[in-house]
Amino acid sequence: MTTVKVIGAGLAGSEAAWQLAQRGLQVELIEMKPQKKSPAHHSDDFAELVCSNSFRGDRLENAVGLLKEELRRCGSLIMECATSTRVEAGGCLAVDRQGFAQAVTKKLREHPNITVVSQEVTQVPEGPVIIATGPLTSDAMSDAIGQYFGQTEYLHFFDAAAPLVTAESIDMEQAWWQSRYDRGTPDYVNCAMNKEQYEAFLRELVAAEEAEVHGFEDNNVFEGCMPVEVMARRGVDTLRYGPLKPVGLTDPKTGKEPYAVVQLRQDNAAKSVYNLVGFQTHLKFGEQKRVFSMIPALRNAEFVRYGVMHRNTFLQSPRLLDKYYADRRNPLVAFAGQMTGVEGYVESAASGFLAAVAMAAKVQDRPLPEFPKITAIGALGLYISDESIENFQPMNVNFSIISPLEQRIRKKAEKNLAIANRSLAVIDELVAQGL
Repeated sequence: MTTVKVIGAGLAGSEAAWQLAQRGLQVELIEMKPQKKSPAHHSDDFAELVCSNSFRGDRLENAVGLLKEELRRCGSLIMECATSTRVEAGGCLAVDRQGFAQAVTKKLREHPNITVVSQEVTQVPEGPVIIATGPLTSDAMSDAIGQYFGQTEYLHFFDAAAPLVTAESIDMEQAWWQSRYDRGTPDYVNCAMNKEQYEAFLRELVAAEEAEVHGFEDNNVFEGCMPVEVMARRGVDTLRYGPLKPVGLTDPKTGKEPYAVVQLRQDNAAKSVYNLVGFQTHLKFGEQKRVFSMIPALRNAEFVRYGVMHRNTFLQSPRLLDKYYADRRNPLVAFAGQMTGVEGYVESAASGFLAAVAMAAKVQDRPLPEFPKITAIGALGLYISDESIENFQPMNVNFSIISPLEQRIRKKAEKNLAIANRSLAVIDELVAQGL
C-alpha cells in the first residue's frame, strides 16, 4: 500500500494526516519536535497554538465562522478537538491551548494508519508528500524548498504574539466583564481608559524601545498581526478604531461608552491567564511591563509571557501551486498551512484538509473533489493559486474572495448568511457523495 508522507504536525499537517488516514491510507507523519523546536514553540505536542488561543468568530455571518462550519461538516480533526477543549469567549471560538494540542496529539498517535516519526526533514521528498512545515520552517528545510522551486529566498513578513497576564493580578475595580454588544456570555475583561490616560499611554507606547528583530520594517508586517506600537504610529486615533475600540461596551461606573478599552481574553480553561487582545508587540520586555502597566486595570499586572516577534515565510503560491495546494509541475508534491499564504489557524487547517483529500484521490485513482468558489474552502485554494494576483500577500478568509450572490441583499448580515447557507448546501452534497 502507498504511504503518504506529511512533513510537519502543526494545524495544517495534523489535519492533513488525519484526513489521509481516515481515507484508508498509510501516513508517515514526520515532525521535528521534540528533537528540534522553532523559537515560537514550547510544547512537544502537535498543533501548538503559539500566537493566540482564539479561532476567531463562530457566527455564520462571519467568513471564518463559515469556514469552521464547512470543516466541521467535513469531519475536521482540528474542529473536533477545538470543540472538545472550548473555553468561553463570547461570539468567538477559543480553546484551552494546552488541552487542544494534547487532544490533537492523542488522536493522531492512536490512529492505526498513522506512524509518527520524530526527525527534522531537510530535503523535499519524492511524492506523495504534503509539506506543512509552517511559517517558521527550519533554515535547512526552508533552503531545500527554495532550491526545489528554484528560488533563492521566500517572500516573508513578520507577525507578533501578544502578552499574557495572570487573572489575579488584574484590578477588577478598574475593569468589568462584558462581551461586545453583549453577544454570548460576558467573557471578556474590559479595561477602560479616559482621554487623558489614553493619550499618556499612546505617547509612551510610540516612544518605547523596541527589541531588535533582524530585517524588521514597519511596512513588512502582516496587517492581521500588526504590532500595537506600529499601529500607534499611524495616528492618534488608530488604536481607538482598532484593538482599543470602545463601541458596543458600557462602563458600569459611568453607564456610558468609554473613551478607549483594552480587552482581555481567557487563555486557558482554568481562567487563570488572560491575553491582551490585539497587543501583538516587539517592544523590549521591560518596556512592555512599563507601558502596558499604564492601563489602569493592569497597573499591578503580572506578566507570564511577554509579546514576541517572528519572521514568517511564505511561497509565491500563485506561480507555484494549484487550487489543491499542489506543485503545478508535480501533483504528488503538495504544501499546506501558512507557508502557502493562507493566514490564520482555521485557514491553515482548511488548506491541510483540501491538500489531503485531493492527495488521497490522486493516490487512490479517484476523481478530484470540486470545491467551488462559492465555498470558503474552495475560495481559499483558488485565492492562493490565482495567477492574476500581482502582489501576492497572506490572506485570512473573507467574503470578498467567495463568489457573490446573484441576487442583491442590502443588509450585510443577511447577505453573508445567505452566502453561508449557499456554501453549506454544496458542502453537504459533497459529503453525501462520499468526499
